[in-house]
Amino acid sequence: MALSPIRFIMLTAALIGLVSLGQAQAGPSVTPLVDSQWLQTHLNDDELVIVDVRSGIDGTNAQGFANGHIPHAVYASYTGAGWRVAADGVPGKVPPVSDLEALIGSLGITNDDTVVVVPAGVGSTDFGSAARVYWTFKYLGHDSVAILNGGYQAWLDAGGAQATGPSAPVATTFTAQPRPALLADTQAVEAALDAGEQLVDARPADQYSGKTKHPAALNAGTIPGAASLEERLLVNQGTALFIDRSEVEELVSVAGIETGQPIISFCNTGHWAATAWFALSEVAELDNVSLYDGSMTEWTQDTNRPLAIAQRALSELLGN
Repeated sequence: MALSPIRFIMLTAALIGLVSLGQAQAGPSVTPLVDSQWLQTHLNDDELVIVDVRSGIDGTNAQGFANGHIPHAVYASYTGAGWRVAADGVPGKVPPVSDLEALIGSLGITNDDTVVVVPAGVGSTDFGSAARVYWTFKYLGHDSVAILNGGYQAWLDAGGAQATGPSAPVATTFTAQPRPALLADTQAVEAALDAGEQLVDARPADQYSGKTKHPAALNAGTIPGAASLEERLLVNQGTALFIDRSEVEELVSVAGIETGQPIISFCNTGHWAATAWFALSEVAELDNVSLYDGSMTEWTQDTNRPLAIAQRALSELLGN
């Protein structure tokens, strides 16, 4: 039966009200990087969850978190909480989706929450911890996530308040909607290599050129044709403050990265690669960028896979 004009208007208004209500209940909108001022403004928002991922990488453990952290933050050590796992002799792999759902739910995070990931703020490797966790949320289909630019140190430098005591989140339910396109496996890298698509190596110059290697990699070198985008060049030295978009685009240009095709970032264990992925996908806003979590430790397990050596890394192209 057709609705009368009045009933149609009333029904439309009700639907708009429901949509507005849903929007009002969602967490605050974020950009990939937020600063301490933004976090201070939203610190008491009901649907904001601050996830402190400090770990042994920067010398922090649960007691260090208890000694001082951003108010309302929950603790989920990057190296100890289960963000990455070893599988088939390869460290740093993405855990099963069900395990990540359980981890995130245990932190009190629902699908409606906005998440701000907080590293220590002491350097580029430390930023990589936040970038990998940020990427994990994106991989799981959760877009309302950001990194605190400069991390905990930037919060302290800005005069932010400190809280003490252990992390005590109330567990809830988080349901993932995975985006497989963000995760590259070895077969995807082999296909990209055959197709001449862009690979990006985020490791230091000596590893890119084959002079040294990660202990878990069986051989030195890089994947043939990979461009160099060293993660240390993406973060201001001695901090976890990310460079701006124009600087990222300049590095991309100097590195000769082809931006009009799919890009796969890699390193040794998918850690530094997360920083390169963040720069390309989230800061430069390039489409179709994925991360190879197995990276060189998995690639070199098969000696039939090709390697290249004696490449000039990005820092060498820049003269620094």
